[in-house]
This record gives sequence, structure tokens and C-alpha cells, in this order.
Amino acid sequence: MLLRDRVGIVSGVGPGMGREIALAFAREGADVALAARTSPALDDVAAAVRARGRRALCVPTDIATPADCDRLVETTLRELGRIDVLVNNAFRTHPWAPIEQASFDDWRAIFDVNLFGSLRLTQAVLPHMKAQRRGAIVMIGTMSMRIIEPNVGGYAASKAALLAATRTLAREVGPHGIRVNTVVPGYIWSEKMAAYFRSLAEQQGRSYEAVHAEVSARTALHHIPEPAEIADAVVFFASDLSRVVTGQALDVNGGHHFH
Repeated sequence: MLLRDRVGIVSGVGPGMGREIALAFAREGADVALAARTSPALDDVAAAVRARGRRALCVPTDIATPADCDRLVETTLRELGRIDVLVNNAFRTHPWAPIEQASFDDWRAIFDVNLFGSLRLTQAVLPHMKAQRRGAIVMIGTMSMRIIEPNVGGYAASKAALLAATRTLAREVGPHGIRVNTVVPGYIWSEKMAAYFRSLAEQQGRSYEAVHAEVSARTALHHIPEPAEIADAVVFFASDLSRVVTGQALDVNGGHHFH
């Protein structure tokens, strides 16, 4: 097991990436503190973690609220005893609009989660990682930083800023044995994507299979990654397999683009 008896915090727990990261951690022997704004998502994932024989702690958390970040860390330390890994998976994407028409109040709301919320939660765990002279922090980025599309400027800019901050942080905390890296997904398979493909097929008078094949073919592997496959890259950064890797961004996209 790559994470035997370690403790990880995963923010943004829900039916997609957050769930799969938590389950991958449990599979590899870690106990997991689960953070999300609503309890129902946490309870479902916690049950799945416990079914794999690991402890799960549910802490409703809005990472844009500093007090919530502090409470998450304090509760994890009290209930699970330590913090070895932090995965900053929580994010906000909407509203989408051209920059010319954008409300910067909307941008601030996006930055409050994606940049400042992730960094605030990171600040909260760092004293404890420094005290134990080791730790791994994993940020979740986005291909929107690599492939620029209209209308998603706030989201892309917030994640690009987080990547720059992550690299600075890696320099700053490396002497304390703490590694900081980023996983950058591309397409992520989900029921929402399947529904979008069905909608496209209907609009274009084609089969669902034809639409799926066309989009898959945009990747070198002709494969749209599943959330669990991206979670394995997070496990890599959380584990000792990457013990000399820090400040890096790993694109996990089936070869959709190369960086």
C-alpha cells in the first residue's frame, strides 16, 4: 500500500474527483478527512471509505471561509491524529462570461475558492507538516490553463494563479520536507459529459457512439480519462513514489494536449 496509515484531507468531496481521490487513498491504506459544503455528499463517500477498512471523518467546510479551514484542520488532528497529505480539490467555475462583460465581483467569488481558499487551507496545515518534517500537498488544476477558450477567463485565471503560487510554495517549504505539486486534468468522464454527448448526437442527427468516438479521438490514446484514473496521479504525488518531485504540474489527459 502506497499510503499505509497516513492521513489525508480531501476538499471538494462530491460524486466525481473528490470521491475517487478519497477512495484511492483508502485503497492505498490512508484514513481520510472529507470536506465539502454539504453533508449528504460527505456521508456517502465516508461510507465507501469505511467499507474499505479505513477511517473517514466528515467535516462540512466552505474553504472560502477561514474559520472553516481552521476547524477542518483542528478536527482532523483531534480525530485522526496527524495530517500527511492535503488535496485541494474544491473549486468554483461559474459564472462564465466574456472578459469584456465580466463582473469582477463574480471573479472575486471564483478566486475566493480556487486561489485564496486553497491557499488558506494550505496555510492551516503547514505548521503541522513542518512540525513532523514531511508532508505532501496536491493542487488540482485544469486544462483551461493550457487550452484557452472564451468565457472561462475567471476560472482559468484563478487556476493559473494557483499554479504560480504552488511553485513558489514548493520553494518555500521544501526545506521542511514538504512537497507541493499539481495534477492538471483534461477531459474528465462523467454523467454530465455523457448527457452532453447525447444532446450533441440529437442536435447533429448522429449516434451517441459517433460523438463519443469523435471527442475521444482528440486524445492521443482515444480515451477520455475516468475520475479514478486521474485520482491515481494524485496518489502518486501523495506517496513516496514522488519523494523527490516538487513544484511540478502533471497533465493527466490521455494525450489531449502536451505541455
